[in-house]
Amino acid sequence: MLILRQLSLQRGGKPLFENVSLTVYPGWKVGVTGANGTGKSSLFALLRDELHQDAGDLELPPRWTIAHVAQETPASPIPALDYVLDGDAELRRIERELHEAEAAHDGTRQAELHARFDAIGGYSARARAGKLMNGLGFAPDQLERPVAEFSGGWRVRLNLARALMCRSDLLLLDEPTNHLDLDAVLWLEQWLRAYPGTLLLISHDRDVLDNVAGHIAHIDQRRITLYPGNYAAFEEQRAARLALQQAAYEKQQREIAHLERFITRFRAKATKARQAQSRIKALERMERIAAAHVDSPFTFGFAEPERLPNPLLAVEQVAVGYGERRVLENIGLIIGPGTRLGLLGPNGAGKSTLIKLLAGLLPPLTGRIETGQGLSIGYFAQHQLEQLRPDWSALRHLQQLNERASDQQLRDFIGGFGFAGDRALDPVAPFSGGEKARLALALLIWQRPNLLLLDEPTNHLDLDMRHALTLALQDYQGALIVVSHDRHLLRTVTDEFLLVAAGQAQPFDGDLDDYRDWLNERQRTVNRDAAPRAASNGNSAADRREQKRQEAERRQQLAVKRKPLERQSKRLEQRMEHLHAEQRTLAATLADPASYDDANKTRLKGQLLRKAEVDRELTELEEAWLALQEKLEGLGNVV
Repeated sequence: MLILRQLSLQRGGKPLFENVSLTVYPGWKVGVTGANGTGKSSLFALLRDELHQDAGDLELPPRWTIAHVAQETPASPIPALDYVLDGDAELRRIERELHEAEAAHDGTRQAELHARFDAIGGYSARARAGKLMNGLGFAPDQLERPVAEFSGGWRVRLNLARALMCRSDLLLLDEPTNHLDLDAVLWLEQWLRAYPGTLLLISHDRDVLDNVAGHIAHIDQRRITLYPGNYAAFEEQRAARLALQQAAYEKQQREIAHLERFITRFRAKATKARQAQSRIKALERMERIAAAHVDSPFTFGFAEPERLPNPLLAVEQVAVGYGERRVLENIGLIIGPGTRLGLLGPNGAGKSTLIKLLAGLLPPLTGRIETGQGLSIGYFAQHQLEQLRPDWSALRHLQQLNERASDQQLRDFIGGFGFAGDRALDPVAPFSGGEKARLALALLIWQRPNLLLLDEPTNHLDLDMRHALTLALQDYQGALIVVSHDRHLLRTVTDEFLLVAAGQAQPFDGDLDDYRDWLNERQRTVNRDAAPRAASNGNSAADRREQKRQEAERRQQLAVKRKPLERQSKRLEQRMEHLHAEQRTLAATLADPASYDDANKTRLKGQLLRKAEVDRELTELEEAWLALQEKLEGLGNVV
């Protein structure tokens, strides 16, 4: 188990945690939430032994392997696939020792190492690494490219793939979806749900937290509170807890007011002095309840556009691309004031290219684009964060857009984006990615556009800011076209989808679940088309008969090999299903506070021991089952 016991931590004199206690059981998937600066990343640094607590205890199983996503990626000349394989440290160590044993002609040692190499899936490791990279959006021809040739966002994906390649007991992921597009997020979500180890996930993506996490650890007011269930359940439980806290606070305030009135009235009277002193002491001893509040620090909205021409933009039979390379063709769009369009499509299909075309950054290669009189485009993309002046403050950036506005008007507006007081005067250089994104959005909103083009606007934004942006976009009166991996944003601010794929941009008749199914079917088709086909040069009847005979013989041989493995796999699945049911029952029991009463100590001890036994057996069975599946995959399908 992972245990924090009465733990306290300070960073730079600022207390982050005070007397925090937390227990995470093996196999749990825990979403870690809280406002920026509350200590989420510091918690991960503690677990990685990069920070040390000021007081209290931190306990981790000594043999646990911990994986996390590195913040930096060296500009290495090694191929990307090998960089990902380096994530499995034991695999690489065995490969080195095998090389040494072969050089020393040590046959016994070679046999031992080959056995261990087989046990950890070493022979299928390159295939597994390739699958990870494919899921995260890497094309087959990119696997052998040097790491140094990839851009910053793609290097982040490489680091994520490397962390997933590690056969870890504890996986720490800090905003893993920030540099992913929607199809990669959907793939990662499925991978994390199947991950057998313990997961701690910092994320501002509500859907990922809802679909992956079984518990939420919320950091607030220097405490960590563990809630059972996903993020939606956490919101309900926290709302109920805050309502109770507020009711208790108001009741206590009434009691304090009553005591203070009595003290004020009778303190000077000799006959009541003793009673007054008693109430003064009661007031001093009283443990004050804090008022409950969940107010967002962000409050802003879009002003009504000055003009709303109809249509705003008309695109007729347009082709767009780079140089002579066409990315999209035959684009036809009519964008009116009520258009609220979400762009879907695989990585690299041309979603950002289409946005740039509409923003006027790319000229059409063929066709024409007509703009309405008074069209005002607000375009947001990640590269705009880099165009902010590092030596300027948030306020000065805003002043450049409107020199006639008063400082108070500008301060009131920029304060709604979290730049209140002196923060509005601080230079941009040390701002976090989230702060720069907020400032870029503020500058865009101030200009009152009537057509918004948003390319991944939620990258780096926390849950509070995402919620505020969602509410503002819902009330926005202009037209909106958005590319985002945030499914909650897409569901709540768009009315229709456009599928960008295979060089076309066509209306998509379905929702985001239908799009996930479309992606899965597309991947299955790709896999089928990529499967090796037996080349046959002979067309005679004899050739066809011989080919059929060989295929039948191959199917029979495969069936003989597969049958015992399939029987063994079925037995393992039945046993795992039984243990998973028992695991869920034990977890529910251990989550009940009544289990920790003194009267239940003996029973609790037995339950904890049994939980550990079940978890250990499940881990062993899952490893055995995975090894069987790899063998079955290696044999192929009997067709």
